[in-house]
Amino acid sequence: QVQLVESGGGLAQAGDSLRLSCATSGLTFTTYVMAWFRQVPGKEREFVAGIYSDGARNYADFVKGRFIVFRDNDKNTADLQINSLKPEDTAVYYCAARRGAIIRRGSDYYYWGQGTQVNVSS
Repeated sequence: QVQLVESGGGLAQAGDSLRLSCATSGLTFTTYVMAWFRQVPGKEREFVAGIYSDGARNYADFVKGRFIVFRDNDKNTADLQINSLKPEDTAVYYCAARRGAIIRRGSDYYYWGQGTQVNVSS
């Protein structure tokens, strides 16, 4: 059974940094690209960042250097570092996995975590 479990969310202040983590099990990790999405109530889930097994990364345009995606192929984890947090970063952050290329459409991902809430106060 494939599981993706996010952690690391919480309450932060504008300007702080957070590191979200996604622990995976039940899949051959190196054959999957890992991605992070986020969603706020009333809006569609949006792509944030993705990473290939070789470490190549792909970011949404709005990231602008504040987000860094990592993966550890030995630990089967994928992390998202968010720097200089802004109130508009408040969202539920999800990790997702798929085979093939990094796609920015969430419906193309096979597996999802349950999400971790990030709240940023001004």
